[in-house]
Amino acid sequence: MSLNTVDPAEVAKFEAMAAEWWDTEGKFKPLHMMNPVRLDYITRQIAAEFGRDLTLPRPFTGLRLLDIGCGGGLLSEPMARLGAEVMGADAAEANIPVARLHAGQAGLTIDYRHTTAEALAAAGEGFDVVLAMEIVEHVADPQGFVTTCRGLLRPGGMLIMSTLNRTAKSFLAAIVGAEWVMRWLPRGTHDWSRFIQPDELCALMRTAGLDPVDRKGMVFSPVGWHWSLSDRDLSVNYAATALRR
Repeated sequence: MSLNTVDPAEVAKFEAMAAEWWDTEGKFKPLHMMNPVRLDYITRQIAAEFGRDLTLPRPFTGLRLLDIGCGGGLLSEPMARLGAEVMGADAAEANIPVARLHAGQAGLTIDYRHTTAEALAAAGEGFDVVLAMEIVEHVADPQGFVTTCRGLLRPGGMLIMSTLNRTAKSFLAAIVGAEWVMRWLPRGTHDWSRFIQPDELCALMRTAGLDPVDRKGMVFSPVGWHWSLSDRDLSVNYAATALRR
């Protein structure tokens, strides 16, 4: 397994955009648009596995959660609001002060660190939930990364990942559409050859010693201009969950 799965060129892309994380009309507009459906998937998976009631004010109290590739904190903040003890980690150093500042303004306590999954694993950190959303397609060694994520989970812990499927449709949507036509993202943000098909991701999880238990598509409707979860359409964006038994 690679000792460090970070790809410096990929990190540099996101460092260049760090100041725009919380600009809903900026370079991270696609993530802001997708965030509600990502949160819907994440919260449902955690609540079902850990027996939590999402109608309560802080249903994730007592759970320790790691958000790998946290960026500006778009997922870390809502997880903290739901009661989880949250650590946000990012290999792009410029993201961390942005995330800390925004969390402070929101009155949230989140442990943001400029570090890697490998460094946290080497330090013996353990979590009930690890989020790795829109990151595996940017690492140098996907199998090594997933295996490291498994090492960060406590027994019975949950890994939730999302990424892009490697299909003709995803090339049209994520690269031609988002980068070339709509210009939501700078050209070159994504490399289609790095996209991972759902069966490939589940194989990575199994090889790492995890048990894949769920996967769903995240589908954008250009007509309604909104995102939704789908049991059937995983052709572009999708999320998957695995457990450490």
